[in-house]
Amino acid sequence: MNIAECTVPEKILVAAYLLEEQGQSPFSAEALIVASWQKFPRTFGLKGYTDQYPDSNKVLSSIMGERGLTRRGWLSKMGQKLYALTGEGRQVVRRLQEGGEPPPAAAPVRILRDLEKHLLALLTSHAVQKFEEGLRDEVTFADACRFWGISENLHGEALTARLDRTRAVLADVERILGTGSAELSNGRSISKDDLNLLTAVHEYLAERFARHLSLLRSRAGRT
Repeated sequence: MNIAECTVPEKILVAAYLLEEQGQSPFSAEALIVASWQKFPRTFGLKGYTDQYPDSNKVLSSIMGERGLTRRGWLSKMGQKLYALTGEGRQVVRRLQEGGEPPPAAAPVRILRDLEKHLLALLTSHAVQKFEEGLRDEVTFADACRFWGISENLHGEALTARLDRTRAVLADVERILGTGSAELSNGRSISKDDLNLLTAVHEYLAERFARHLSLLRSRAGRT
């Protein structure tokens, strides 16, 4: 692999690969910043202090954004500032090691309007916003209800069907995306990372409010 010919994102990918080879998976954004700097100090060193400090912005800007490593499907966001190499990312590193060109990023696809409507409701919910901000303990059952699109008057099979619908929407979108991304009508792109986030929120809410949901389901037997 000719290091001089690697792009900045490719160098970060190589550093991520080295972290995983050392048993760090998932790894933190901070670990990736340091690993990238240690492997490529001239590229990721802070201006004027190249050998002393890393420039975190150089790494973070290549991870996030519309053309970042997560959008390309090379890194997967596993949690708050936690990442892991995807299968596609490993293939890129292997190709670089063999001296070949990395595969082009998958072109964005479009999803059906009904699925998009559900996705936008999930993505803009208070539960997701609090989850992303690290405020999980502040998520209320009312937030969970709005995430799932249910009310406390829903019970029995109707409640189960609504929760199953959320799972089905996420599964359908995942099937459509594959390893690529989808472009919504409002211009927002959605990737596997976004689906991982929504799935994590759904599972967290289902576990945290299991007792509330059980009580709502049991109402069917008393009416």
